[in-house]
Amino acid sequence: MPAEPVSLTVERISHEGRGIAHHDGRTAFIQGALPGETVSAVIKRRRRRQEEGQAVEITSHPAASRVEPPCPHFGICGGCSLQHMDLGAQIAHKQAALAELLANTGGVTPAEWLPALTGPTQGYRRRARLGVKYVPRKDDRVLVGFRERFSPYVADIDSCHILDERVGRVLDELAGLVRGLSIPDRIAQIEVAAGDEAIALVFRNLRELSPDDRAALIAFGDRHGFLIFEQPGNESTVAPVGHAHTRVHYALPDYGLRFAFAPTDFTQVNADINRQMVPLALELLEITPDARVLDLFCGLGNFTLPIAREAEAVIGLEGAEPLVERGRENAAANGLENVRFEAADLTTTTPDAAFLGGPIDRVLLDPPRSGALEVLPAIARLAPARIVYVSCGPATLARDVGELVHQHGYRLDKAGLMDMFPHTGHAEAIALLTRT
Repeated sequence: MPAEPVSLTVERISHEGRGIAHHDGRTAFIQGALPGETVSAVIKRRRRRQEEGQAVEITSHPAASRVEPPCPHFGICGGCSLQHMDLGAQIAHKQAALAELLANTGGVTPAEWLPALTGPTQGYRRRARLGVKYVPRKDDRVLVGFRERFSPYVADIDSCHILDERVGRVLDELAGLVRGLSIPDRIAQIEVAAGDEAIALVFRNLRELSPDDRAALIAFGDRHGFLIFEQPGNESTVAPVGHAHTRVHYALPDYGLRFAFAPTDFTQVNADINRQMVPLALELLEITPDARVLDLFCGLGNFTLPIAREAEAVIGLEGAEPLVERGRENAAANGLENVRFEAADLTTTTPDAAFLGGPIDRVLLDPPRSGALEVLPAIARLAPARIVYVSCGPATLARDVGELVHQHGYRLDKAGLMDMFPHTGHAEAIALLTRT
């Protein structure tokens, strides 16, 4: 790799927000560079046909969309990749990337584009796994934060602008807390799970905590209003430290619902976007009082329970038994009796499955980033009139929507961007499909 920075002219920007240039016959993906700019870049990785690097200086033609990053750690910390781009330009870029994926991967274009869902751009992140590293040769310090860009090392940061402010402003204190434990080199990570009222911090401890360690963790939790948990093994070993709470909560006020979740359960990262996303999904489903709805990959019921407020019946299917139990727990706590949660192999669901209790006329899909390709034939057999697909992976959304349109007789009526992760290259999307 070049020992010195190289000069590159950026031609366009990749889907995940890196500038694309060419250097020595290779395609170069450059962090921190925008289209039209000439930059001085350090090459960090090189393969046969491509290389990756970091812009260190804009030498000419700065883009009109370029702004000063709000976080002093931008460019070092890998938690964000687009803070140098104007917020409006970020949305336009992500919408264009979504449209390109749908057209090129799925061979489809929606009949109507929905307005992008946007919300706060700082302090929005309610879930995170923070790396922890004890560095005895670096002033005997502990680092807590996200990984460095192009590196497995934990970034040396004292705050985070995108984390829930209650946690983002105390990273330095968290590092000091770990440094004072008897096992500072045996805390692997801290998982953050923020609810509306309380925040859970799960310390992944690779060795048993001492009584003094527990006392220090309890005092820190009391001082900041955090619920502290330890995790000495897999997720089944997560246990409270100094309190009896096992759940954190968030609400969907529009539906009068309150959800309980364990600190390691999956929940939506951005509470503001979630409170916009759920009503949009229900609006697209066009639920009637006699509707029977299937919610696939339902988790703990984020969509299932609001649907139950409007439909005759809703069945939530999920592969993970703990989340199914959490869904049942939340349905009971909210007094909902027209909802059923089942742990099932989603790929083998048939119209005569006993737990469905009858025909299904609406389906909501909220799969992981790998998408839902394997379950599409089962959905097609159910023949719902409307499918709403909520996606955290636009590439697999495009693939799956193309499959539903070209192989299973559906039409892509609407699609839109949801900016769940501002300042990052990550995009989420929602799509409505109806039978032709």
